Parts: sequence; C-alpha cells; structure tokens
Amino acid sequence: MINYIYLALAIVAETVATTALKISEQFTRLWPSLTAVIGYAATFYLLSLSLRTIPIGVAYGLWGAIGIVLIAIVGAIGFKQIPDLPAIIGMILIIAGVLIINLFSKMTVH
Repeated sequence: MINYIYLALAIVAETVATTALKISEQFTRLWPSLTAVIGYAATFYLLSLSLRTIPIGVAYGLWGAIGIVLIAIVGAIGFKQIPDLPAIIGMILIIAGVLIINLFSKMTVH
C-alpha cells in the first residue's frame, strides 16, 4: 500500500514540475525553473520507491495516464488550453487501458 502512496506522490510531483516547466518560460525564470528541476528529481525518486512492489509497466501506466489527465486539467484551468473531443477520447482510452491492466493482468514483481 505504501508503494501506491509513493506512486501518487510521484504523480503529484510530476504535475507540479510540468506546470512549473511551463511557467519557467524555457528556464528563464529562476523559481519556476528550480521548482521544475526539484519536482522532476522528486518524481523519479518517488517512482523508484514505488517500483519495490509495483510492476514497472503498471506503475508507469498509472503514472502516465493520471499525469496526462492532471496536466490536461491544469492546462485547461491555468492556461486556457481546453482539450478538444479527440484529446478527451484519447485520454479516456488511455485510462481504460490502465484500468484493464490493473484489474485483469496477473503481472507480478520477480
């Protein structure tokens, strides 16, 4: 269970880091740039902790799928980048794929 908490924190850190990356204006603003670098470092550290018991394909699938949705929400709210219908359908398909893996796959850590 703790490894899923690490994964959730990695996803949040990645969302913060990616948002800061956008705000950093190609690393020309100090604080958003530092936030992005620190956020990505935290992301990968937390992701590595989650891989103790979560299969890498499952962890990466969850990290990617949830991260895409969170960043799309941040983009829509914070930057007025509203996803169109094909983008929304694509995100739904990604989430559906991750759910299928998590609910029906027998993947285990060796």
